[in-house]
Amino acid sequence: MDRRTGLVLGGLALAAALAGRVARRRRGTAPEPAPASPDPRADELRRRLEESRDLEGERESFEEAETRVDEADAGGDLDERRRSIHERGRSVAERMRSPTEPE
Repeated sequence: MDRRTGLVLGGLALAAALAGRVARRRRGTAPEPAPASPDPRADELRRRLEESRDLEGERESFEEAETRVDEADAGGDLDERRRSIHERGRSVAERMRSPTEPE
């Protein structure tokens, strides 16, 4: 698209937007204001929020009693566990590469 076409199309879009705004104003159809009465669901949401705040204290005390993952003992030497895992992986890979025997 060349520059002139872009300017013309942009101008037409701007003119259409302004014309729509003027027409709405003349008809008196402004955007509706927010409702005066509160939403009945708001009380329920406030109640649930208050309950969740109460539960957060319980959650923190529960989590304090647990052992953090980075503090947990891996159950032995880490290098030994790695070697064991690699050996199992190699044996599985060898079985997958070997030709299957007919049943």
